[in-house]
Amino acid sequence: MSSAAEPYVAAFDALTDSGGTPQLAELRRAAFERFAALGFPTTKNEDWHFTSVAPIAEQEFTLLTAPSGAVRHEALAPFLFDASHHVMTFVNGRFEPTLSNIGTLPDGVTLIDLASTWTSAPELAERIGRLTGYQNASFTALNTAFMQDGAVLAIAADVVVDAPIHLLFVTDATAAKGMIHPRNLIVVGRNAKAAVIESYVALSDAMYLTNAVTEVSMADGATLQHYKMQREAARAFHVGTIEVAQARDSHYVSFAFTMGALLSRSNVYTTLDGEGCGATLNGLVMLGDEQHADVQTQIIHAQPNCYSRELYKNVLDNRSHGVFNGKVYVHPIAQKTDGKQTNKTLLLSEGAHMDTKPQLEIFADDVKCTHGATIGQIDATALFYLKSRGVSEGLARQLLTYAFAADVLETIELDAVRESLERMTLERFV
Repeated sequence: MSSAAEPYVAAFDALTDSGGTPQLAELRRAAFERFAALGFPTTKNEDWHFTSVAPIAEQEFTLLTAPSGAVRHEALAPFLFDASHHVMTFVNGRFEPTLSNIGTLPDGVTLIDLASTWTSAPELAERIGRLTGYQNASFTALNTAFMQDGAVLAIAADVVVDAPIHLLFVTDATAAKGMIHPRNLIVVGRNAKAAVIESYVALSDAMYLTNAVTEVSMADGATLQHYKMQREAARAFHVGTIEVAQARDSHYVSFAFTMGALLSRSNVYTTLDGEGCGATLNGLVMLGDEQHADVQTQIIHAQPNCYSRELYKNVLDNRSHGVFNGKVYVHPIAQKTDGKQTNKTLLLSEGAHMDTKPQLEIFADDVKCTHGATIGQIDATALFYLKSRGVSEGLARQLLTYAFAADVLETIELDAVRESLERMTLERFV
C-alpha cells in the first residue's frame, strides 16, 4: 500500500461497514486497492507534468457523510440561472431534497440520487464504472472508492427535455478540511436531447477537496449540451473528470467554466465511437492571485466521418498559473476526420504563467486536423485607442478582457447561462 492511501484507510473501512449492496462494496474495494497501489500522481507523470498535487496529498481530509442542514434557499440564489430549470441540489456531497426543485420531468426521464439508485434502479446502478476506468487514474479510483451520492439521469429514446437540468453541488463552512466525491451518471437515449448544468459552488472560504466524476453515455443520434461551472472556495481543491462515450450520429457539446479553487484540475474525455459523431468542447478559465488550474481534454476519433471542435480560452492575472493539454487521437479506421483545436491565453500581469500543449496523434491518412495555441498580453494599440477616447485605463482593460472572452462565451446556447457568465467575466477583473 502506498503511503498516500494510509490516511484514508479508516474512513474507507467505516464507509464499507455502513452498509450498501454487495455490488457497491465490491466496486469500492477494488477501486481503493487500485488507489492504494497508484498513490497520488506526481509531476513525473506526463499528464501531470505542470501540476503538483502535493498540497492535496499532504492534507488529511475527513469524509463528509451528511449535509450540514444550515443552508437556506436564499443562499443559493446567486448560483441559479433560471426559475424554469430543474434543480437537484447536493450539500456537502449529499442530496438535499428540501433545497431542490426538480419539478415535472417529461415521461421517459429518470432523475434520482445515486445513494437511492443501488436499490431503486439497479439496472442503472450497474452502469456505474463502465465508462470511466480507474486503472491508471488515481483520483478516479479515489472517487470510486468513496462515492456516496450524486445524480443519475436517464433519458429514454426520442425524448426531448426542454428545460435544462441543473445539478448544484454546494459546500458550506462545515466542509472545512473535508472531502466529497460526487459521482454522476448521464444516459441519453437514441435521438434524445437534453441540456445539463453541473455547478460546484461554495458558501464559505473553507479549505476542502471536491473530487467529482461524471460518466456520460450517448446512444445513436443523441444530443447533449453539458455545462460545468467550477466556482469553488478560494482555498479549496477541485478535481473533476467527465468521460463520454458517443454512438453513431451523436453530438456532445461541452462548456467548462473555471473561476474558483486554489488548485483545480478538469478532465474532459470523449470517444467518438460511431460514424457521424460530433464533439464540441469549449471553455473559459479566469484566474487571479496564486490560483492554479489545469485543463486536460482528450478526443478520440475511433470511427470515420466524425468531427470535433475545441476552443479554450484563459485569462490569467497576478501570479496565477494555467495549464492546457488537449489531445486529439485519430485511429487508422477514422478516415474523413475533421478536427480543429485552439487554445488562447491572455496574460494580465507579468507574474501570470501559462503552459499549453495541444497534441495531435493521427494514424489515418484522409483527415483534416489543425491545432494552435497563442499566449499574449492586452494589445497596447487597442488600449491606447480607448484611453485616447476618454476611457480610463482600468475600464479599458476590463473591456478588452471581456472582448477576448466574448467569442467563446457566445458559443453558449442557453441564454441565462451565457448572460450570467458574461456578467461574471466583466466583474472578475475590475
